[in-house]
Amino acid sequence: MAIELKVPSVGESITEVVIGQWLKQGGQRVAKDEALVEIETDKATLEVPAPEAGTLKVLKQAGESATVGEVIAWLEPATETPETRPAESPAPPPRVMPAAQRLLAEHGLSATQVAASGPGGRLLKEDVQRQVAAVAERGEIAVAGQQQAPTAAPRPASQPAPAREEEAVPMSPLRRLIAERLVSAQQTAALLTTFNEIDMSEVLALRQSYQEAFRERYGIRLGFMSFFVKAAIDALKLIPQLNAEIRGTDIIYKNYYDIGVAVSAKKGLVVPVVRNADRLGFAGLERAIADFGQRANDNKLLPEELHGGTFTISNGGVFGSLLSTPIVNPPQSGVLGMHAIQERPVALGGQVVIRPMMYVALTYDHRLVDGREAVTFLKRIKEAIERPARMLLEV
Repeated sequence: MAIELKVPSVGESITEVVIGQWLKQGGQRVAKDEALVEIETDKATLEVPAPEAGTLKVLKQAGESATVGEVIAWLEPATETPETRPAESPAPPPRVMPAAQRLLAEHGLSATQVAASGPGGRLLKEDVQRQVAAVAERGEIAVAGQQQAPTAAPRPASQPAPAREEEAVPMSPLRRLIAERLVSAQQTAALLTTFNEIDMSEVLALRQSYQEAFRERYGIRLGFMSFFVKAAIDALKLIPQLNAEIRGTDIIYKNYYDIGVAVSAKKGLVVPVVRNADRLGFAGLERAIADFGQRANDNKLLPEELHGGTFTISNGGVFGSLLSTPIVNPPQSGVLGMHAIQERPVALGGQVVIRPMMYVALTYDHRLVDGREAVTFLKRIKEAIERPARMLLEV
């Protein structure tokens, strides 16, 4: 009897996903727990494993939508024996974009000779250009898939003007869902942003003084994010509206602090959640965040790690952003944006001094957070970071 492969639950608020890349092709034999397909949500890309060994029959193609619980493939079970056990199947060929196909034909290359870097494993024109350049550097010419020694050729009198090409690449399912979700957030919430700046001198000095001892004791470096998570929790206790959500006509206040931390993955930004972050010390927070970052790049985050946060922190500073207005992740009511640290002249004690400064931004839902509360919250963040000892003393 055929075994159904269903879309698993990927979060309490997610009912629909998009089928990503099939890692195995229809008709292939697969082993139990072998990854079959990637499913994409607005938060992450997750792999769905085979529940049993069998022969795969695909029902939903890449790019199609599917609901949680929907059957997207069947597995025809078969008893494996040494004679029938399938050999390791080769990776499926990449999808070749039109401009890339023309370059392949022009230089006598096949798609399997070029590493694809486009979304969903697509082979782009730039991939072929890199391969051709690499061959040229070795003093070889690619002809009909073979490498031959270069031969002298007459130099043309004039070079033709480079072609003005355009290439239409379908928006990835993950990017489409992110776009839909962000537009929805703008349309359903009354979003405003307030700004402040923080003198990072004390935190920088503290990290420099204790970095070696911290790493030696806990096996991990002391970063900036743990300070901001601690500061955010301190401010959330002062302004509970930013740890709340609107549910129907009610405001739901939460007495726990599940902090979403935006991390960059290969296919986009994901926001795993540090549960009960108020119960963790600096080392526990740094371990959790580092683990999220590693597993996000490996597509190993669990669905339950990507939903249910009460507040989000995003650090655009790691990419060099000086100032931005982050967008709230519904149904949360606030998001804190960190930015690059930059030495700037500031007035201090009647004198102009150079200090390492960071702009911070708080975007909030004005339906349940007033401007006074938002400004007070961000000011509390500033005070906590500029005087980090207060977080240890809880004053």
